[in-house]
Amino acid sequence: MIALSDYLILGAILFCISVAGIFLNRRNVLILLMCIELMLLAVNMNFIAFSHFLGDATGQVFVFFVLTVAAAEAAIGLAILVVLFRSRRTIDVAELDTLKG
Repeated sequence: MIALSDYLILGAILFCISVAGIFLNRRNVLILLMCIELMLLAVNMNFIAFSHFLGDATGQVFVFFVLTVAAAEAAIGLAILVVLFRSRRTIDVAELDTLKG
């Protein structure tokens, strides 16, 4: 039987990997978006673990809403990324600091 602490440790490891990915890679927008998604998935796993071990389905329902919003956020983020790459020919964060129309 897998204990609650095992799920929480795995969620914490995933969250720390995503935070490290954000701090180590501040250049590529695509990797930053993937690290943010990994962070959301780590939090969702904690919600599901608590929901399962407490016998309440509220956490699992909340995860469905979070995943829906995350999917919309990923689609919009990738669309913005494609537009930026077409107009600037780069996805480097340091070169995307001006907001010209």
